[in-house]
Amino acid sequence: MIDIHSHILPGVDDGAQAIEESIKMAEAAVADGIETIVATPHHKNGSYDNFKHNVLLQVEELNRTFQERNVRLEVLPGQETRIYGEMIGGLEKEEILAINNNTNYVFVEFPSNAVPRYATQLFFDLQVAGYQPIIVHPERNKQLIGDPDLLYSFVKRGSFTQLTAGSVCGHFGKKIKKFSEQLIEANLAHLIATDAHNDSTRGFCLTEAYSEIRSNFGLDYVYMFSENAEDVVAGDVLAAEPPEHVKKGKILGIFNR
Repeated sequence: MIDIHSHILPGVDDGAQAIEESIKMAEAAVADGIETIVATPHHKNGSYDNFKHNVLLQVEELNRTFQERNVRLEVLPGQETRIYGEMIGGLEKEEILAINNNTNYVFVEFPSNAVPRYATQLFFDLQVAGYQPIIVHPERNKQLIGDPDLLYSFVKRGSFTQLTAGSVCGHFGKKIKKFSEQLIEANLAHLIATDAHNDSTRGFCLTEAYSEIRSNFGLDYVYMFSENAEDVVAGDVLAAEPPEHVKKGKILGIFNR
């Protein structure tokens, strides 16, 4: 399996703090069936800056360490960039790193409570510039939970989304789990990834998430999500069914209790 979202690089953000923690995370990932992982450290989120050149060097060093320690996990470069108005400039200046460096897929993270008003225009500008935005963990964004039509509009206009495996498994609570399922049902989810920060409290449950999806939606969805992960790192076109609206009555029933 391929995990396209993780914080396995040591000492760069709120993920692994030292190389030994990175190794523990790698071993946990392998135990979960993951063979390839994308390191996506936080960038421009107000606490951490991890520029493209530095990430590429650190990923190269981590791969070398894993080989020396006989850890059978391949690490690919990526970045989890908090949305900001000058993202196009950041890409042009080679400060922002696309997934696996040579693709056109770019992670975009929203603040946890809101979606900036300029997001629609920025996503349009990114696509005009040749990039494909992937909205990470939308199921944990307070504004999108209250207004899923906003996420529908982003997907309808060509953006993709990545749900957190832990959300699908219920690790963030029943409400987030239910909302994740509704996003899958409405074709508003295209990728599943762990967003692992450590090997314990924010660890790896990709196999469990795919098992949940298989039980609730069928094996075809598992194939779609896993193949989309392969396509992201290869820079190929993702599978995506036409998006649908999440019924607001369901959302109100779940979240306004």
